[in-house]
Amino acid sequence: MGMAAPPACTPGLISGPTLPPQPVVFRCYCAPKPSSSSSTSRRPRHRRVLVVAAASARASPAAARGLDADDFRHPLDKQNTLMLRAIPGLNDMGKALLGPVSEQVMVLQNIGSSVLVSPNQLPELHQLLVEAAKLLNTEAPDLYIRQNPVPNAYTLAINGKKPFIVVHTSLVELLTRKELQAVLAHELGHLKCDHGVWLTFANILTMGAYTVPGFGMVAGFMEEQLYRWLRAAELTCDRAALLVVQDPKVVISVLMKLAGGSPSLADQLNVDAFLEQARSYDKAASNPVGWYIRNAQTRELSHPLPVMRAREVDEWSRSQEYKTLMQKLIQLGLNKV
Repeated sequence: MGMAAPPACTPGLISGPTLPPQPVVFRCYCAPKPSSSSSTSRRPRHRRVLVVAAASARASPAAARGLDADDFRHPLDKQNTLMLRAIPGLNDMGKALLGPVSEQVMVLQNIGSSVLVSPNQLPELHQLLVEAAKLLNTEAPDLYIRQNPVPNAYTLAINGKKPFIVVHTSLVELLTRKELQAVLAHELGHLKCDHGVWLTFANILTMGAYTVPGFGMVAGFMEEQLYRWLRAAELTCDRAALLVVQDPKVVISVLMKLAGGSPSLADQLNVDAFLEQARSYDKAASNPVGWYIRNAQTRELSHPLPVMRAREVDEWSRSQEYKTLMQKLIQLGLNKV
């Protein structure tokens, strides 16, 4: 989603956020390059089921373990993660460029200017998070609600500290409670799939690595590969959202609203029409010229285009892979439908 002085982003599911005032080690936070108004800008970028419960007596041993990240990880995510892991010294480079002071800045920045959700504070939102974490078989992080007019949500996992999700008030107003749970599940997907290592390095690139002597050439060389992985990671987290809400139209509705929705228009938006729009985009990009233009449009984005994500969610919801995972949730007594 997007961010002002305090961090903000376009949805941890749709487009990338604007950047915080100074570099911070993010683990699960999809950030685009700074806007042209930023002093460190280079080029604008688009940018951010648990099964803790016991299985029934009839559940198989595999089902009793709950969902694993690789159960729903997108093939492009797997492929591009392997390619990134082949780059020597990536983790050490990130640690060398950013340190604990900047981490603490971001932690205090969020705690000091947001509302911490708990059983006694916004309990309805707390329950949505706990339920999503249970379905994804992961620990629920802290959740903060922050006043911000830019609809956005993002996740931060600082080394040695409990990760937390931040959701902007404008996003809460834009979405239904079910759609908001899809956003929370998407952010949990980053934690579940341990996307943090590579997201940290992506943020290093977006927050001024080009200004480090001798690093600009390396950053430019790795940039395209890294953004390709980021786009694939978002597709994985859209799948996490679907596994939690268990209704593809809910996830697609979130993408549609983030692409062009507002509270006053919400009751007029049509998911089926948005899917038809996605199919028309595929058709327009099917010839050589359209293919080239589409790649030029997306190669520097940290998130896939909303229509492409909607199509991916729709297709996966009808796949045998998704149906198998839903059977696993049924065995665990975690299905909603």
